[in-house]
Amino acid sequence: MKTRILSAGIGVPVLLLLLLVAPEMLTTVVFGVLLAIGAYEYLYRTGLVRRVRMVLYASVAAFALSLWSYYGGITSFLMLGLIAYFMLLFSEVMMDHVKVSVDEVGLCVLGGFLIPYLLSALIRILVSTDGRYFILVPFTVAFLSDAGAYFIGLRFGKHKLAPVVSPNKTIEGVLGGLGFSLVGMLVYAIILQLFLKFRVNYGAAVLYALLGSAVGTVGDLCFSVVKRQTGIKDYGNLIPGHGGFLDRFDSLVLVAPLMEALLLILPLAV
Repeated sequence: MKTRILSAGIGVPVLLLLLLVAPEMLTTVVFGVLLAIGAYEYLYRTGLVRRVRMVLYASVAAFALSLWSYYGGITSFLMLGLIAYFMLLFSEVMMDHVKVSVDEVGLCVLGGFLIPYLLSALIRILVSTDGRYFILVPFTVAFLSDAGAYFIGLRFGKHKLAPVVSPNKTIEGVLGGLGFSLVGMLVYAIILQLFLKFRVNYGAAVLYALLGSAVGTVGDLCFSVVKRQTGIKDYGNLIPGHGGFLDRFDSLVLVAPLMEALLLILPLAV
């Protein structure tokens, strides 16, 4: 518990500096490195893919998606990158089809493209119009939901949500996460209105919180399933007390793109 809180005490200020103060390009590069680490964690640390070159391709692709998002997310460039990635992965199968299966290609697409693409929504939010004001939305929803689920579940949790997949997750904790997320988004909305002079849609803030918390819980469970099936406790040890990058950002895999979509479809503030 102390290590977990200490890591958060150091990590949160660093994260805020990257998101709110640092040049967007620096944030993009740092996040790209983290995405590359996440691809490595998902594929190699789990033992799902042991072909080092394939893991390297996936990590490079993950990093490239961060840069692609920074430079405007141009579809034609994405298609060219996907073609090259596809050819590289299948070249490994063709060179040694006995030891390298097509299943591993699919895993590399998931770990090196789909998951990083979803998470790189954070960069797309950051570089959008007024992105500095809204980049904290997915973090507020996901992290407060995680914190609420952890502390409320620890204190009041009695009914298991998914005992086989995540034994410590409880229904009471999930409800606590919803409450924390809702309060956090309402406070966020008030700050936007009172201090930053935005016209705020409070109904949207409530929707962001409730949908985001629910989707974040699903994301967390999805990554827990992978850990159970591969027999690992954590994806890594990058963050003391929390585990690897994916252990901390698992809920954001779904929350970040959801917030990106909602900010476009139903703006929080204008």
